[in-house]
Amino acid sequence: MTVAADTTLFVCVSCKHDDSQPTRPGRVLYDALVAEMTARGITDIAIQSVECLSVCKRPCTVALAAKGKWTYIVGDLEAGTHLDDILDGATRYAASTNGVVPWRERPLPFRRGVVARVPPLPGTGHDISGN
Repeated sequence: MTVAADTTLFVCVSCKHDDSQPTRPGRVLYDALVAEMTARGITDIAIQSVECLSVCKRPCTVALAAKGKWTYIVGDLEAGTHLDDILDGATRYAASTNGVVPWRERPLPFRRGVVARVPPLPGTGHDISGN
């Protein structure tokens, strides 16, 4: 039986630090995350590449979203350094009731790298005060 993933980890594959790089680091990050999630057997979080999250000044960028939860956009990430942090943050997000993970429980890059926090759509019955 396959469990449907309620949480989606979006990864910007357009992200790049500068034009001199032949391979986009955002694509490298996405590919590394897919491989790591497969190796760890993570099936309760979906992963999806997106062409642009419009955070070009803070590559690489990911977003975490789920129905009825706050959406988080986090930048300044790298495949070689932050895979464990991204997966830890995604797992904590998925386990939360409203998407808000207490600041002290977030991996360090998620404390420093939050670009935006977007409230859930109205009508989901969740508290949008962020508490």
